[in-house]
Amino acid sequence: MNLADADDHQYSGFFPCRLPVWWGRVGSVGPHCIAEGVSGKKIVLRIEKRFTRFEKILAKVLRAPREVRRPLDEMNSMLWELCDGSRSFQAICEHMNEVFKEDIAPAVDRTASGIDALKSRNLMTVLHEPFAGKWNIGPGITPSNQSLRQDNGNIPYDVEPRSEAERHVIQVTHKEAQLDVQSE
Repeated sequence: MNLADADDHQYSGFFPCRLPVWWGRVGSVGPHCIAEGVSGKKIVLRIEKRFTRFEKILAKVLRAPREVRRPLDEMNSMLWELCDGSRSFQAICEHMNEVFKEDIAPAVDRTASGIDALKSRNLMTVLHEPFAGKWNIGPGITPSNQSLRQDNGNIPYDVEPRSEAERHVIQVTHKEAQLDVQSE
């Protein structure tokens, strides 16, 4: 089913793709499409906080958390999993409309709004061509520009790769880590 507005939207012909950030799946399976890489679970993003010198002192005294955990709702969780850079904006809109029907109407505008919200937080970008695997989009991997501590296991995150794009990036990341250890 083609959505009429999708071909005329500014994102038409583009490929939304998540940027490097630690993320994992939690909870039970909810509404979702049958596309590769989409689990139906809710997504939680873990983002390291950046403090100024004064804020570091306050954070230490007040025992503030060193990271932000940002849970996404069902719609944004599915949007996050769909935006792996392999699907066009039009295809993502069709999947979102297929699952959420009138809850997301108008699907094109609401999908674009979700992408814009993630873009404004530097969590997503929009590519001119399909994602070529230049950065990590897989779950459970801390980006190189962050230093998140190992989670102590209070929340059982599902960080298993669900798509070929996630599996490939995770394999490359593990190989790079092994090379770094060998070179030390």
